[in-house]
Amino acid sequence: MPADPTAPAERGDPPSALRRRLLAGAGALAWQGAFAATGTGSGTGSGTAPGPAPNPPAPPPGYPADYPQIIARAQREGMVTVYASTDEDVARPLLNAFEARFPGVKVAYHDLNTIELNQRFLAESAQPVRADHADVLWSTAMDLQIKLVNDGHALHYPSPERAGLPGWASWREEAWGTTFEPAVIVYNRRHFDGMPVPRSRSALARLLQDNATRWRGRVVTYDIERSGVGYLLAQQDARMGGEFWYLAQALGRAGVRLSASTADMVESVASGELVLAYNLLGSYALSLMERGAAIGVVAPSDYTLVMSRVAFIARRAPHPWAARLWLDFLLSREGQALLARSASRLYTIRTDTKSGHTAAALAERLGYAFKPISVGPGLLAAQDTLRKQAFLARWREAMKG
Repeated sequence: MPADPTAPAERGDPPSALRRRLLAGAGALAWQGAFAATGTGSGTGSGTAPGPAPNPPAPPPGYPADYPQIIARAQREGMVTVYASTDEDVARPLLNAFEARFPGVKVAYHDLNTIELNQRFLAESAQPVRADHADVLWSTAMDLQIKLVNDGHALHYPSPERAGLPGWASWREEAWGTTFEPAVIVYNRRHFDGMPVPRSRSALARLLQDNATRWRGRVVTYDIERSGVGYLLAQQDARMGGEFWYLAQALGRAGVRLSASTADMVESVASGELVLAYNLLGSYALSLMERGAAIGVVAPSDYTLVMSRVAFIARRAPHPWAARLWLDFLLSREGQALLARSASRLYTIRTDTKSGHTAAALAERLGYAFKPISVGPGLLAAQDTLRKQAFLARWREAMKG
């Protein structure tokens, strides 16, 4: 049954007691072990009026000789406004490190659902530029981001971090991939005691058919009409073959719940309220499992979609120099290391680090099932109006069961 449309969106509500407890732990995330075992936006930044610019810090080694000018200009601007679908709990270490690294440049961070983020930016684009408008957009809805870039909303900027990134991670030096995250099946271990764990979409569809009555209303997936990343993953699933629609119909017959919040779905499975969730971002699920949640995580053996959070600088950014500084820090070794050590242990994209949380490490672990979604124009087809309407109509029909 569809979720309440007024429910918290993809970023989720402020953490519940369970979520705070699960996020409180520390320690490295054992992705290899996990896969082997299972086969309202709030502007929370301190965007105050800029004061006198402090002395600019030295740029990182290897940056262009004129980069101190970018830093000095950013410090004179005094702030950068970021619209993001990444939970602030996850991004907070990155924000703190950025503000410490570049004194005088504050981050106004707006934690938004992907659909809200997109709509809010488009509304701003129809207005005269204001100081509180977005400088940088950072979203899991890759196709929405690419459409905005294709429609001329992004600033071209050849980041000095480009050399440390894989070729697929940048499109026209306007859209930038920043993470690498698999879409997974999450299940409650207690409910699966003595039962086979589905390791492919066909196995999951059969399991749903066999347990449709017993599990009715206790399975969940993204509401693809309210979640940009949910729509992206469903579209990519459908491109992989007809198996997706067979599974979608099985989900409908099981009375699947629909949600726009990854964190809420994982939490509901962990609590035992729900039995299973399909197509969730693995970064959230695996980090919570490592912290003691009673869940298992499956990277599907038929194929595992891997997406990236895409960032770009708004062409009309009110703080364009601070936006450059933020993007470079996000893509840098330091910024990427902070993402890898965040509450969600996001896999990073850099090719010049030895961390176990890189795109190369994930590709090696997933093997032939590895199916990355590239940053680029191939995503535009999913946002064609007629195609999208037809896809959503077929989805609604499948959800009827």
